[in-house]
Amino acid sequence: MAVPKRKVSKSRRNKRRTHQGVSVTNLVECFNCGTMIRGHNACHKCGYYQGEKVDHTVEEETSRR
Repeated sequence: MAVPKRKVSKSRRNKRRTHQGVSVTNLVECFNCGTMIRGHNACHKCGYYQGEKVDHTVEEETSRR
């Protein structure tokens, strides 16, 4: 079984991990209410996607209960 002969320094370890960072998600403005949402997703406030109502909102779900 292979065993490392020397300790890998923090600098060498971190250089190897430079490409593993988490990228920031792009946000766009909702066409209906102006809330910042992720692209290609229905708005979580008004439930609209590209001008059409497609989803239940959080407020609607809580009012039903």
